[in-house]
Amino acid sequence: MTTYSAVRTTGIYCRPGCGAKPLAENVSTFELPAAAEAAGYRACLRCRPYRVAGTVADEAPELVCRAVQLIITGLLDESGEEALGERLGVSARHLRRMFNEHLGVTPDQFARSRRAHFARRLLDDTDLSIADIAFASGFGSLRQFNRAMREIFRASPRELRDRRRRGDRLAADGGLVLRLPFTPPYDWEAMCAFLRSRAIPGVESVEGGVYRRTISLDGEPGVLEVGQGGDDHLILRAHLPYWEGVMHVVDRAACLVGLDCEPVRAREHLAADPEFGPLVAARPGVRVPGAWGPFEVAVSAVVRDQLPPEDATDALHKLVEVYGVPVPGLAHGLTHAFPGPAALADAELVGPLAREVADGNIVLDGEVKTLARVMRKRAAEEVALRLGARDAWPLPGASERLRPWRSLAAVYQLVNEL
Repeated sequence: MTTYSAVRTTGIYCRPGCGAKPLAENVSTFELPAAAEAAGYRACLRCRPYRVAGTVADEAPELVCRAVQLIITGLLDESGEEALGERLGVSARHLRRMFNEHLGVTPDQFARSRRAHFARRLLDDTDLSIADIAFASGFGSLRQFNRAMREIFRASPRELRDRRRRGDRLAADGGLVLRLPFTPPYDWEAMCAFLRSRAIPGVESVEGGVYRRTISLDGEPGVLEVGQGGDDHLILRAHLPYWEGVMHVVDRAACLVGLDCEPVRAREHLAADPEFGPLVAARPGVRVPGAWGPFEVAVSAVVRDQLPPEDATDALHKLVEVYGVPVPGLAHGLTHAFPGPAALADAELVGPLAREVADGNIVLDGEVKTLARVMRKRAAEEVALRLGARDAWPLPGASERLRPWRSLAAVYQLVNEL
């Protein structure tokens, strides 16, 4: 897990490996850049900590992790901490206390830091205009954007762009190209194997070490491609109808490939298990995959739970062809965007699930008890795993010794069987 060192005498915080060598008595440590910024520190110009993965530790309470997932989807862009607390069934005051205790920041401070750091990466990596970057990063106005960047980075967006280094800009022959940073180890080959085994024909494909999928943004189609980049990042190429709110597209893509949480504690726990220890030693970089959308992964899990593997894949392909939104002119077997709940309300196998979601009777989240209202337990566990639950177990066999990290154990077992 990455920790950040802040120097009281300079007011600067750094990531591990920075060449600065302050006296130990002048250093404080923080687990998140947002926490260092909330304490009044600014990012080091030499090591640029905004360019590394600022993931939340897997030892944080599940309530905090669920709140972070909702922030990533953009819940705080147009609402406040009260709405976030209501969604989680707790008061905003309790949520702020939990965030301060475990992350060192409030939910609003966490969201604001994420927006600013994403904007800084866009200033470095792309040639998007300042205005496009402001709205792509989730800021409500240029004034708000400029104020946040000056407060966090002590410079205007234009000044920050002028500081970018020659190797920062990513050349693009189509689409927006961005780095998805991670803290090693990370096993992209294992992630591709898992995603390939669960790919929905017409919507997703994994070929030549690249994961591709269609998406829909306010009814307009787009395409995402994720592939290996370097030792500490993947490369995302996004073909989108517009740039507004692209931060949440990038964040959801990072969650999909397991970059939202570094499983330090989970890996340590499994490494001591006689069955899973050898698997962890052989592939220490395995992560738990996420999902692009809760409804899509729920439909897939329900179908795969009720049919043999080949029949399930064919059934999902048929659902996409009949009910999905055609996206012509794509390669790699991509043909449609996945249909929404209303479109599948009368579909075989998944109609009851689709109607409950379309009518607002259920919110698909990582709670197995909630999911079990509309699907069998094994499918509910599969969906919970993909939506960020740390202790889901969609497999047969005893697993009590693996608590509370059964999700990672399940992924290890599934990848080992592929």
